[in-house]
Amino acid sequence: MKTRYAQVGTGGRARMYYEAVAKEYSEINEMVAFCDLSHTRMEYANSMLESLGAKRVPEYAPHEFEKMIDETHPDVVIVTSVDRTHDDYIVRAMEKGCDVITEKPITINEEKAQRIIDAAKRTGRKIRVTFNYRYAPHHTKIRELIESGAIGKPTSVHFEWLLNTNHGADYYRRWHRNKLNSGGLLVHKATHHFDLVNFWLGTEADTVFAFGNLAFYGQAAAEKRGVENFYYRCHGSENAKGDPFAIDLEEKPVLKALYLDAEKDSGYIRDRSVFSDDISIEDTMNVLVRFRNGVQMSYSLTSYMPWEGFNVSINGDKGRIEYTALEKPYINAGGDKKDEGATVFHKIRVCPMFAPAYEVPIETKAGGHGGGDPTMLDDIFLPDPPYDKFHRAADYTDGIRSALIGIAANKSIASGLPVKVRDLVEW
Repeated sequence: MKTRYAQVGTGGRARMYYEAVAKEYSEINEMVAFCDLSHTRMEYANSMLESLGAKRVPEYAPHEFEKMIDETHPDVVIVTSVDRTHDDYIVRAMEKGCDVITEKPITINEEKAQRIIDAAKRTGRKIRVTFNYRYAPHHTKIRELIESGAIGKPTSVHFEWLLNTNHGADYYRRWHRNKLNSGGLLVHKATHHFDLVNFWLGTEADTVFAFGNLAFYGQAAAEKRGVENFYYRCHGSENAKGDPFAIDLEEKPVLKALYLDAEKDSGYIRDRSVFSDDISIEDTMNVLVRFRNGVQMSYSLTSYMPWEGFNVSINGDKGRIEYTALEKPYINAGGDKKDEGATVFHKIRVCPMFAPAYEVPIETKAGGHGGGDPTMLDDIFLPDPPYDKFHRAADYTDGIRSALIGIAANKSIASGLPVKVRDLVEW
């Protein structure tokens, strides 16, 4: 008997899941329903199912979520909606007897995190969080090196992530620009990075202190740099023509179908100016973290850089790992899925304390997010996936522990004070 899936949220991040169910894993899985604010987007998703040889599925509005479950009887609900709604759909799905697969971040604040914790305990249902970065071979290699004792006992981490002016700017055009929707990039984006550190070190955060501001995007910062021509959105704007920060929704068929054509029933504008005066998230962020095992981390995220990628240094009592990568920037739903998070260059160098440094060979795999997506999808959708000695499958505790670092960082930015993570939720 096939596993039955319903999916809530059919925007750009949704395609990876419903296409996988309808294509690579169709013999053992089936999609049975879509739920979204936009009928246009659900029609597009259904057209994709049909193009893959699968059947169209019934479409439901958000207020019909329970009706959808009662009528279509899914075993699992896939949550790929706006971040602020994740907790609501996760809890409602579990209370209706379904397991859940959710996009990251699992949620955006401590109150919503507590709702999920309480519902998971109350219902006993399973939640999977799709941390695809864990599955990329180069990220897994870091955990392998640490476990092997290559640098002894880890003592500190420096983690610098750079988003370029193509990918980074896109967060300031979309719903992510409102912190009430996304929790800001320290939750929405950095949950990936904080999860990697938790995964590498086998620990969780104890204390967080952070700074953050809007130094590049937004109208005030643009005015200080001498920008004079402003506009509300890119589509139909003369001022947007020739602006390197503008996107053309009509130029990309998927963006047009999912967003421009869907405006009539969603009310959502996908191509806002990145220099608007109503952006409430930061673009320059620095975080200090002390983990429960005593390791300290300095973390930075900057979203207007000339290149995209990261530099990570992990120090130990027997040496140091130096890890760097250049990633291929992308615009969500604006290109080939395999280009999302694709690694152009990566290098891992181990520097033992009393021996010559050496470079570590890294396996290269095809697929989005450095080859992590295909392996993660196998782990999610196969009934008996291959044994994973690194235990990369993430549950709700992993999702919440990574999100809590960003949540604590937001609270620290607002208060100017360090935040004890253990005070945020009760496990």
